[in-house]
Amino acid sequence: MIDREWKPNVTVAAVIERDGRFLLVEEHTPDGLRFNQPAGHLERGESLSDAVAREALEETAHRFVPECLVGVYQWTRPQGDITYLRFAYGGRLEGEEAGRRLDDGIVRAVWMTVDEVRATAGRHRSPLILQCIEDWLAGQRHPLSLVRHY
Repeated sequence: MIDREWKPNVTVAAVIERDGRFLLVEEHTPDGLRFNQPAGHLERGESLSDAVAREALEETAHRFVPECLVGVYQWTRPQGDITYLRFAYGGRLEGEEAGRRLDDGIVRAVWMTVDEVRATAGRHRSPLILQCIEDWLAGQRHPLSLVRHY
């Protein structure tokens, strides 16, 4: 029998690199303080690229312009209760809104080297954080036209 009520959680994430450092957020979670990319859920009526720009601004106060799709990732939490379908975008920053209040639960935005990201893997919200960065470093870039919004 097919479970017609089950649906994955569609999320977006921004992979942002500047001068060899990646922009992450430290946030409160049910499991304590964790690191994540600027990321969040797709909202009703929103395109994926609009969602990732919004989430980056809300969580880091930086204006993010998506330029490519890094990858699409499916991950089910070890508890087996939630499956995430993540669309990770790479792009550039177009300024910061100094003094902007960050989303509830976000402690800070932080720039980390890839070695720092790897060293903190035990404090990542999911294994997707490091995987997205590794894919970015491997040169994985797909055109935005791969995802169509109607």
